[in-house]
Amino acid sequence: MITILSARRYLGLAGLALLTSCATLPQDDAAAPDMNGAETIAISVGPCFGFCPVYNVGIVPKGKITFEGLRHTVVLGERQREAGAAAYRALSADLAPYRPQTGTSTTVECEAAISDTSTYTITWTDLRGNQTVARHHRGCSSGPGRALDGLLDSMPSRLGITDWAKQITRPGESRG
Repeated sequence: MITILSARRYLGLAGLALLTSCATLPQDDAAAPDMNGAETIAISVGPCFGFCPVYNVGIVPKGKITFEGLRHTVVLGERQREAGAAAYRALSADLAPYRPQTGTSTTVECEAAISDTSTYTITWTDLRGNQTVARHHRGCSSGPGRALDGLLDSMPSRLGITDWAKQITRPGESRG
C-alpha cells in the first residue's frame, strides 16, 4: 500500500530525476553531448520510525549536486553545489554492483535487517530519460545490503552535503 508520505517521496524523487536529466537531455541524437553514456544518479532517503533525515540528492556526470531537504534535515528546500566529475565517477563506480539491468528495478536484499529504518531509492537516469532503480531498506546486519549501508552512510560526506543532510529535530515535527 502506498501511503501519502511514500507517494510524496517518489514524486519528489521523480521530480529530482527530471530536474537533473532535463538539463542534459538533447533535442535530437545529432546534438547529443559525448558523455560516454553517463547517467544522472538520484538517491532518495526515506523516513524511518524516528526522526531520520528525509531528503533527495542527485548528481550529474559533470559533478553538479542538487540537494532537497524534506524533513528532519538542517536545510529544508533545495541547495546546489559543484563536486566535480571525479565525485560522480567515484559514486557511480561504487554503486555499480547494486545497479540492476538497464531499465529494470530491484531491491537490494538483506539476510537480516533491522526494522523501522530509512529506505533508499537509487535511480540512474540515462540521457533519454530511461530509469533504472534499486531500492534498499537500511539496517542490514548481513548480506549484500550491509556493504551498501556503509556506502550510503558515507554518501553525504563524499558529496559534500553533510551539513545540509544532518539530522535535526524541530519542535512540533512528528517523527517518521
